[in-house]
Amino acid sequence: MARLEDKYREETIPALMKKFGYKNKLQVPRLEKIVINAGLGKATIDSKVLDEAVSEIALITGQRPVTTKARKSIASFKLRKGDQIGCMVTLRGKRMYEFLDRLVNAGLPRIRDFRGVLPKAFDGMGNYTLGIREQSIFPEVSYDKIENVYGMAITIVTAATDDEEARELLRLLGMPFRQ
Repeated sequence: MARLEDKYREETIPALMKKFGYKNKLQVPRLEKIVINAGLGKATIDSKVLDEAVSEIALITGQRPVTTKARKSIASFKLRKGDQIGCMVTLRGKRMYEFLDRLVNAGLPRIRDFRGVLPKAFDGMGNYTLGIREQSIFPEVSYDKIENVYGMAITIVTAATDDEEARELLRLLGMPFRQ
């Protein structure tokens, strides 16, 4: 089992049961999946950018991402329907816990002037989305080999019914929320 998964079972479940008054362990919110999405507008001009992003995200997550295609043509962006413009990966199970552990303990502290993540970035249904400006915060990516800097959106999907439960779940798992 991943280290964060052990922490969830040993410490987080009892703490959430006590705070919210759950009678059964199955009522406690849990992580369902983590979706990492990188949109690459430059990929329409240079296809090498997309290949580089796919290999770096595969290195970061341990799972090969799928490429996403444009749904419709937009002339002002020189975009045609079906052009490959990004990549995404969905993590579940052991890989999800390992990625979240590396994000919280190694990735986020490497951001310049980091004061914590915004506690208001929940969607109202217990899901949290975090924007990362550059992929270089992850220790798996060698800073010398980066040719193009791109950002990514990391969405943490939980089984919580509201934002307060999800915020407490992520806080207990080590997510550094801003005070």
